[in-house]
Amino acid sequence: MVSVKTLIGSAAAAMVSTAAYAADLGAPPPMQYQPPAQVFEQSGWYLRGDVGVGVQSFSSFDLGPPSEVPASWTINQQDIQDATIFGMGAGYVLNNWLRFDVTGEYRTKALFSAIGSYNQGTCTVNGVTGTCFDTFNGNFSAAVFMANAYIDLGTWWCLTPFIGAGVGGAYDRITQVSDIGPLPPGTIGFGFTQQDSAGWNLAWNVQAGLTYNVSDNFKVDFSWRYLDMGSPQSANIFCQNTGSTNSCNFFTLKDITSQDFRIGLRWMLQPTPTPVALSTRG
Repeated sequence: MVSVKTLIGSAAAAMVSTAAYAADLGAPPPMQYQPPAQVFEQSGWYLRGDVGVGVQSFSSFDLGPPSEVPASWTINQQDIQDATIFGMGAGYVLNNWLRFDVTGEYRTKALFSAIGSYNQGTCTVNGVTGTCFDTFNGNFSAAVFMANAYIDLGTWWCLTPFIGAGVGGAYDRITQVSDIGPLPPGTIGFGFTQQDSAGWNLAWNVQAGLTYNVSDNFKVDFSWRYLDMGSPQSANIFCQNTGSTNSCNFFTLKDITSQDFRIGLRWMLQPTPTPVALSTRG
């Protein structure tokens, strides 16, 4: 039987011989430090173009002046059509997370309407006294100019979600207004605006979207935007069949807003820097 002393002695001899053999081969070369690949943040100027559709609404149809409006006046129905959006702009990418741009857009004409009623006991049509109605129609269009800021939330598989907000001005136009309603004794009243109305209103927006990075220099944005274009006022409505040449009422489209769905294209105006090759020391 092999003794414990014999086993210990054999193991010690093996370790000594292994160490001697390693010494003959020489020490292994030191490990070289490999720094991480250098990452460049994209920055610089870009151009953009946008198209889309705006689902528009307004909070109320306010008729004025108050002295000309019956106390029982009520809006029964109001509506405005959608608008097509054409926009363009220029911006600057500060880094991979933050960018800014200024944009201008034209929003096509959209037909709006409002039906109101009142009953003062004096509205008689065909010998019957009852509720009177007025039907208003016209067109709304706008040019909107905004300064916007965006936060890009990181990129995964060429997709970059973002959020943004902006403030600016809307040049709102109300055109081709008509007012049709019954008048005693059994006639139809007709009114119209003799001129269009246009003016500036404060505008602001909040938005969110997703960018598809086709390349470092070309991007496609898919976005939703909530846009407030202010409260434009019509010109005075000239009333016919009243025996008077004086203008009657005007109205305000209170708080015109839009839920916009847009597709945008962005082009960077300079190429992305090429990373410098990293050298290693032997």
